Amino acid sequence: MASTRVFCSSAISVVDYRCEAGPEDAPFVEVHDSFSIAYVRKGTFGCRARGRSFELVAGSILIGHPGDEYICTHEHPGGDECLSFHLTPALVEALGYRPEIWRSVCVPPVAALIVLGELAQATAEGKSEIGLDELGMMLAARFVAILSGRERKPSQPRSWERRRAVEAALWIDANSHNPIDLEGAAREFGLSSFQFLRLFGKVLGVTPHQYLIRSRLRRAAQLLADDPRPITEVALDVGFGDLSNFVRTFHRAAAVSPGRFRQAAKGNRRIFQDLLATATLGVG
Repeated sequence: MASTRVFCSSAISVVDYRCEAGPEDAPFVEVHDSFSIAYVRKGTFGCRARGRSFELVAGSILIGHPGDEYICTHEHPGGDECLSFHLTPALVEALGYRPEIWRSVCVPPVAALIVLGELAQATAEGKSEIGLDELGMMLAARFVAILSGRERKPSQPRSWERRRAVEAALWIDANSHNPIDLEGAAREFGLSSFQFLRLFGKVLGVTPHQYLIRSRLRRAAQLLADDPRPITEVALDVGFGDLSNFVRTFHRAAAVSPGRFRQAAKGNRRIFQDLLATATLGVG
């Protein structure tokens, strides 16, 4: 696996990981050497840790706790790419250390984390003037705030269910710019609407529609950070049928409008501070 350190400070370092492993590669035990939050920006992989199995797709986050063992699996070809933030114990303590949060292993695609992950990716690629350390702390603060407010329900789906759900997520992500409804997606995989809904949620922790919207938001955040086209064109390009729905949905996820998000990505410090304040709300 190729890794490139793109940022390092006394409190946080950021590493770009690009893995080309596939079904023919044997999994092996690895150990987290630090607290980490790895944003999956592309591809899919599995993770076995703490007696449980997880499937990660684009928009998911892999959580690392120092000393914890884990095994990554790659049942699907194509590899994966992650932007990983490694945090010092002092920073984690300041954010609010709770073992049940930092040992949760995986967070499913969450809109509020996806838009921050894509902004961080744009920054890592030199497309924004925002500091990667600022974005890393902001992402970590939002992660802690979200997981502090809900309980995870353990789920142990069977291997064929995990495989089918990941295949469905990959299909939704690849076709998210097109109209997709529950019935059509279920039919694509030979399941009833209820079977598809239950299987998808059991494995990935979100409904098919939630993942569809978050795939569109992920793509929209990429375009807003990098593409000068009007916001209406961005909305239509990623699959939103009308501008008002896009603006409302994006604002609900990012706590700022698409236009202000674009300004933050271009280096508007005041707007970025608003994003930061929203991310840290509720974290003591």
